[in-house]
Amino acid sequence: MPELDFEAEYNNRQRVPEHPGIIERWIAESAAARAWLGGALDQPYGPGPRHRFDLLHAKDAAANGLPLVVYIHGGYWQSRDRKDFSFVAPVFAAKGFAVALPSYSLCPEVTIDEIVEEMRALIVSLWQRTRQRPVVVGHSAGGHLAAAMLATDWTGRTGVPADLVRSAYAISGVFELTPLISTSINGPLKLTEETARQASPILWKPPPSERTLVAAVGGAESREFLRQSLDIAAAWSQAGVKAECVIVPNANHFTVVDELARPESAMVARIASLA
Repeated sequence: MPELDFEAEYNNRQRVPEHPGIIERWIAESAAARAWLGGALDQPYGPGPRHRFDLLHAKDAAANGLPLVVYIHGGYWQSRDRKDFSFVAPVFAAKGFAVALPSYSLCPEVTIDEIVEEMRALIVSLWQRTRQRPVVVGHSAGGHLAAAMLATDWTGRTGVPADLVRSAYAISGVFELTPLISTSINGPLKLTEETARQASPILWKPPPSERTLVAAVGGAESREFLRQSLDIAAAWSQAGVKAECVIVPNANHFTVVDELARPESAMVARIASLA
């Protein structure tokens, strides 16, 4: 078989030339969502300028006691912000959930391992505030981070339950990072063979068997993105985790996220059942 062109496989902006229009729509819909949802904006979870989250819910809902969904945005750990993705919150708010959307520091100012640790700090902060175990949802780099939260050993964290994250829904995630090394994406990431393997959740000790992972991926995505989701579901299932791969028909790397804004989508129903 011919050698894979990893640049073509992982450069989704090139694969989906209409992506700027999709992102512009997300930003407009997100501004509208923040205008009419209730909750608390720009809440700190750490000392850095991007250590902030928005906690959104229906305006007529009580602030406490709502089941919690965390949505971690993508951007290859080097771009985007939580405010671009508030559009995912209204459907869940209407179903009685609170949705936390964090920002995080970006490469090259930090490493991917440091971003993982920031998201752990976020999850701890949310527990301290809400006393809710979240279902962690993420897209692309956020899918990687969602899987990382599921695989985290929380027993060493003071004041949180050992099973703080019981379920994750990773959308179009990258769980094995070594294929990125030869691509233009790696410029800000500065991955080496060693650091790429260290930051790859598929190579970590799998989560405990009682935890659940759904790895979703668009049917129109590249072979590598399909492989990544299939591989982590297979590897963690073999280790006893309740893991599955879901392929969303006809969706590309960007339009797959739109499933979160459709009240009737199977993706929304599955996340709601996990939460």
